[in-house]
Amino acid sequence: MKIDLGVKLGNMPFKSPVFVASGTYGYGIETKDLSDVSQLGAIVTKSITRYPREGNPPPRIVETPSGMINSIGLANLGVEKYIENILPQKDKIGAEIITNVAGFSISDYLFVIEKLESIGAPICGYEINISCPNVEAGKMEFAVDDQLTGKLTESLRASTNKLLIIKLSPNVTDVMAIANAAYQGGADAVSAINTVFGMSINIENRKPNINTNIGGLSGPAIKPIGIANVYKISKSVDIPIIGIGGITSARDVVEYMLAGASAIQIGTANYRDVGIAKKILNDLKDYCKVNGIEKIHDITGKVKPNV
Repeated sequence: MKIDLGVKLGNMPFKSPVFVASGTYGYGIETKDLSDVSQLGAIVTKSITRYPREGNPPPRIVETPSGMINSIGLANLGVEKYIENILPQKDKIGAEIITNVAGFSISDYLFVIEKLESIGAPICGYEINISCPNVEAGKMEFAVDDQLTGKLTESLRASTNKLLIIKLSPNVTDVMAIANAAYQGGADAVSAINTVFGMSINIENRKPNINTNIGGLSGPAIKPIGIANVYKISKSVDIPIIGIGGITSARDVVEYMLAGASAIQIGTANYRDVGIAKKILNDLKDYCKVNGIEKIHDITGKVKPNV
């Protein structure tokens, strides 16, 4: 039986629903000799900002039971160097590139996207990290306010025809309201979820294990949270959802897709095995064969709720 793993987000087709998450594959260049990504849907780059950022002081990563806490602080080389040093090597990567963009004001996001649009960047779309303080609104994160999210999405939509994905935070009162604001603002898709607030303390010296005290928890520990958020979002918006959080196997991918995801991103698991995405993809094909699934997208949203 021939298995069709192709999925579509907006008007953009992808070879498979398996992507790798922002920050875990660098810019895509760093891992090109370590893993075959040719059958993956896309590589999502680490966040790109208007200006270069060194990020937070170390320590900024700590392993926890079933996960890890990070507080990298958006360390990146800035959009100018991204254009100059990374994009010319795009063809060496071997997969579609989605550029993750972060900012501290609407003008920051617009600057990055308009710069990339002006050079015809060889990327297929943008994932917008809205879990950043909005300086223009008293340092409130875009991710926690539906009006800010809607305004940002509208502004970015007017600046690009490429795939526009808004990355949602679980650290909100009503993720469905934020998702709907992104949808109404013109987003092609949303990705869910970003990291959950977490903290780890060294009981010998009584100091937090990362410099910023609190960071973002990722890994298998947050998978149920991610699946629940995808399920809730799928009931409130009619655009594709990319599921993120704790995926380590093909079974995890299927869970997310049944809950409503059209595609997924593998994040923390890449640090243990840089080639895990390809292994998961192969296992996903086997799952489809065993269960008589000819087109993977047919399982999206097909969970059978108990009530």
